[in-house]
Amino acid sequence: MLEFNHAEYYMKLSQFNFDLKPELIAQNPTFFRDECRMMVLHKDTGEIEHRLFKDFINYCDEGDLVVLNDTKVFPARLYGNKEKTGAEIEVFLLRELNREQRLWDVLVDPARKIRIGNKLYFGENDALVAEVIDNTTSRGRTLRFLFDGPYEEFKETLYKMGELPIPKWVKAKVEESDYENYQTIYASKEGAVACPAAGLHFSRELLKRMEIKSVDTAFLTLHMGLGNFRSVDVEDLSKHKMDSESLNIPERTAELVNNAKKNGKRVFAIGVTVLRGLETYVTTTNEIREFEGWTNKFIFPPYQVAIPTAMVTNFHMPCSTMLMSECAFGGFENVMKCYKVATEEGYRFGPYGDAILII
Repeated sequence: MLEFNHAEYYMKLSQFNFDLKPELIAQNPTFFRDECRMMVLHKDTGEIEHRLFKDFINYCDEGDLVVLNDTKVFPARLYGNKEKTGAEIEVFLLRELNREQRLWDVLVDPARKIRIGNKLYFGENDALVAEVIDNTTSRGRTLRFLFDGPYEEFKETLYKMGELPIPKWVKAKVEESDYENYQTIYASKEGAVACPAAGLHFSRELLKRMEIKSVDTAFLTLHMGLGNFRSVDVEDLSKHKMDSESLNIPERTAELVNNAKKNGKRVFAIGVTVLRGLETYVTTTNEIREFEGWTNKFIFPPYQVAIPTAMVTNFHMPCSTMLMSECAFGGFENVMKCYKVATEEGYRFGPYGDAILII
């Protein structure tokens, strides 16, 4: 698996494949968030350590900066029925397009039978009705929800009918506990359809210990979309296009990052989303600026990371874009060696799984 052409390995999708037994995909988190296992990779030497996540504090020094993604997952999966036939339909809310007109960009399944003009019904007594007004892709549609009440009432009704969008490959049925487990404890900006999983390991106790040690924290908001889980269908990675996602970097966060870099302190990116956010717009002097807009940044080897100097992430699926970004940060051979060790040592994969710290 680790044999490759040094001139070309980073361009090949197949180089990021590995055998993963389904039983290694975690269906639930550890009871205490910060007591999952944590593999530590020293990227300069390739040395590997085995720790618990609560030991993360031991790898931080006074003045280091930990950058977190404060996006919040909303209940984006709806189950309804098609008009006339009553056929069951699954709708996945991607993003709100127009607040006043109640327009949403969605995925529908099965898509082949849903056409423009069709009405879809959701909830008891058809409490919510939507009309298909556009086809955006083979699976994508634009829906207009037909709701006469105030916006807040519409949003409350929509979310009450929605289900937390935990990937089906993690667990087939969402449980009550997932509504807390599948959010970071600092989630505050609603808009993601997938959880920034690296942040799930941080407990209030750990954040307090970091504060006592004078380890700084900063936040950006990157609303994760389904593009993070969409399969890459090209062997040449330079031809893969990431979906655009909403990104906000506050002025204060940019200042903290630039000052930490200037003072020779570590900047920890907590998750691939933070890595992508920090690397989206880098100045010629390797600084970042306040930013609000969209990013479709795709990071894969041999990309040279400019901003973060350390990263926490989870163990990701074979051939996933998140694994590719991890390899760009930690080095292809280093990271793939970690994954080999992880499968042998029974580390847990996926958003509820264990962590890897790359320093």
